[in-house]
Amino acid sequence: MKIKAIGIAALLLVAPLSLSASIGVKAGLNFANVTNASSINASSYTGYMAGVFLGPSSGGLLGFRTELLFSRQGYDFSSNASTGSVKLDYLLLPMLLVVNLANIAQVHAGPQLAYLLKVNVDGAAPLDPKPGSLLDLYHRLDYGLALGGEVFPFMGFLVGARINLSFGNLYKNLASAGGPPSYFPSINAKNNVVSLYAGYRF
Repeated sequence: MKIKAIGIAALLLVAPLSLSASIGVKAGLNFANVTNASSINASSYTGYMAGVFLGPSSGGLLGFRTELLFSRQGYDFSSNASTGSVKLDYLLLPMLLVVNLANIAQVHAGPQLAYLLKVNVDGAAPLDPKPGSLLDLYHRLDYGLALGGEVFPFMGFLVGARINLSFGNLYKNLASAGGPPSYFPSINAKNNVVSLYAGYRF
């Protein structure tokens, strides 16, 4: 049901753009972490992202852009019980206001929806709770704000940077799971991701 809601939102954003828009592809690196995680000495995890976007093809000052991205993010951790990394695979749907700067650069800002597809933990302690699925410990739907920009060095090529700030809590209440695992911070955390990427507009 949540995936269907994301799909409907994407169609609503894409429809008004379809008559005068260009499509593009992009891929790059994620430098990810979570907030409020000093209790597990959380540090940055390097992942990746890739996807497609639909945005304005004209050189007007303002426009709108919709993207559909796969994003691998997460964090590294080190606690008294274990050391390792948490990998989180998301499907992202940014919906962005675009400000064009003299046809050589753009500034982007807008809301972003995210759906958690998969979780993988390397380095869990032997006594950590073992739910039927790791996904049972996490909120599948996330939301937040995306801010960034791009430059266009030549032809249709682009280079960009973005920061994704999550407003949703990453974890569920863990009382029924026998307490938090060693790779969970003691305070509920939120995703933070900085992306550096390159792409091409067709």
